[in-house]
Amino acid sequence: MPLILGTNSIKDTGYNVDNSLRFNGGSSDYLNRTNATPTNQLIWTFSFWVKLSDITNAQGSGNQMLLSDFGSASNRGTIFFESDDTLTISDRVSNSFTFKYVTTRLFRDVSAWYHIVINHNRTLSTPVTKVYVNGVQETSFSTSTNPSQNGTSYFNVDGQASYVGKYGGGNEYYNGYLSEVVWIDGQALDADQFGEFDSDSGIWKPIDVSGLTFGDNGFYLEFKQAGTGTNASGMGADTSGNTNHFAVNNLTAVDQSIDTCTNNFATMNPLDNIGDTTFSEGNNLLLWTATNKTNKSTIGVTTGKWYAECKAIDVNSGTSGTLIGVGTEANLASTYLSATTSGWGYRCQTGNIQNGAGNEAYGDTWAEDDIIGVALDMDNGAVYMSKNGTFQDSGDPTSGASKTNAANNQASYASAISGTVFFACSSYDTDSLVWNFGSPSFAISSGNTDGNGYGNFEYAVPSGYFALNTKNLAEYG
Repeated sequence: MPLILGTNSIKDTGYNVDNSLRFNGGSSDYLNRTNATPTNQLIWTFSFWVKLSDITNAQGSGNQMLLSDFGSASNRGTIFFESDDTLTISDRVSNSFTFKYVTTRLFRDVSAWYHIVINHNRTLSTPVTKVYVNGVQETSFSTSTNPSQNGTSYFNVDGQASYVGKYGGGNEYYNGYLSEVVWIDGQALDADQFGEFDSDSGIWKPIDVSGLTFGDNGFYLEFKQAGTGTNASGMGADTSGNTNHFAVNNLTAVDQSIDTCTNNFATMNPLDNIGDTTFSEGNNLLLWTATNKTNKSTIGVTTGKWYAECKAIDVNSGTSGTLIGVGTEANLASTYLSATTSGWGYRCQTGNIQNGAGNEAYGDTWAEDDIIGVALDMDNGAVYMSKNGTFQDSGDPTSGASKTNAANNQASYASAISGTVFFACSSYDTDSLVWNFGSPSFAISSGNTDGNGYGNFEYAVPSGYFALNTKNLAEYG
């Protein structure tokens, strides 16, 4: 898998998106409202940025539901990722699909943001539907059934229930992030109304859509408010100038994320791990359901200085244990983080630092609710571990080439860290950890950013270290 994918590895994106909303199917997260009277019910555009989390249906919610305009099980409009990872847009009328598009393209990248635009106009003599992915129109569909001109539709219907992140008739939820969610009522707009190709990198990026005409039933969800009410101060607030606000269901303040389509943060990678692991909370929370597991971040680095935190939710303090640290691609293809000399792990029940060459006393033991900080200095080939803000063995992440008491600078088996290195963890037990690469899925009591103002961490980020996101990578990586 490539190390950096999709939007957006550009430092200066021009227009910046501040927030996304992180949906977790396991906690039944969704938004809902009742549609207003539309400008033109048969013409519409749906634009959204999406970063997937669960493409394996590990949370058991079936299809990944993005939008559901629901009249009944027999009469509904839906837009969702199928369990086979294709995208489906369908209109079911009197229990028959009168309009259905299914992409040939598969959506399986959990490390990057996709931009999807769907426009539909059934007032034409030959109704037209267009689908764009990252600015390029899709031309390959396994199903492409168009409705009749002016035929009945259950999208954009006055007084009908509308859901984001949930199927209106059941328990099919979305798992992942959504950003810049726009519904245009009465116009079929192309992708260039919502994004553009960067002139230097060629990467597709968002543009300011606030000046668009949204139509009476249109909405614009920026997810920049903090509340949970059905009003302008809620996370489901419509900022289009209409008042088509959504009610917030089961989403809390920690689900408002700064991982967005203009600054993509690392998460853990469910597609490249060893062992039986359940991922949730935007691929930040790991639940190991069997022994012998190893997991790594979606982004690996070769240069720069990087910081992340990992909170222990449930760790075994017995004879086995859990390791938090870093490792190379080759190391992480092994059974354990410490299986080779290119992996370093800080062990919970001993406080030791482990590596394929040894197992040496290093710091304090750690347990539930402790937060382990990992400061990775790829410029000098060093890694430092902290427990609740205190770097172990009096390590100094700012010491540079001297690597003062770095975890990998222990006397008996000191060696430099090199190659492409990932943040990682492994366990011999049925444990649970939650990572924070700067967009936490758990409550932070203090709030610390890196030197560029990015991230939200419990403890101070060492000087010169940065959150692992694409804006920082474009500058330091």
